[in-house]
Amino acid sequence: MSVSSITADEFTRCFPRFMLHDDLVNGLLEQASRHSFPAGMHLYWEGDSCSGIAFLLSGSIRVYRCSEAGREITLYEIGSGETCILNASCILAEKPYPANAVTLTEGEFLLIPAGSFRRMLGVHELLRNMVFSLLSDRLGDIMELVNEVAFRRMDLRLMEYLVEKSAHGQLLSTHQKIASDLGTSREVVSRILKEFERQGKIALNRR
Repeated sequence: MSVSSITADEFTRCFPRFMLHDDLVNGLLEQASRHSFPAGMHLYWEGDSCSGIAFLLSGSIRVYRCSEAGREITLYEIGSGETCILNASCILAEKPYPANAVTLTEGEFLLIPAGSFRRMLGVHELLRNMVFSLLSDRLGDIMELVNEVAFRRMDLRLMEYLVEKSAHGQLLSTHQKIASDLGTSREVVSRILKEFERQGKIALNRR
């Protein structure tokens, strides 16, 4: 990863909730370093320690868990202007990262050292409110994920996924990626997609 600096204007364009809070922004930037990353890079493996918290400036990151059998399930994705609540909770609790985080695209993030982040949380109410708001949003996402995995039919979930993720009637993805996002196996996804194709609902192509 390469490292560079960032201005206050650049930061607040990505994180507009910090506008008009110059003391907080300047305090964050004094402690921060700016990093770029390629697509497909693992930022965290389950059990890693969190030396800092990342504020995503561009790109996207996938946070997921992996079973002992190797099956993956996506917990959530992070985009520009967001940060990872598991990252924040690990710093606050001083515990290892409980999942895996991999970059989906190239991008950049601002890294704040863990100690500096904890100190600033104690001083700045805005920063605390941001963490609480993020925790609430992500908890809702996780509860919805649990509900879908436990109680909803996979064919309905898969069709909703295809509609949501497609652009102009097309989705460029793999059966394994879809399975990981939905918390099921590649074989299940392939079987249902074949049935959708037989019913004339979709057309499948290699790649």
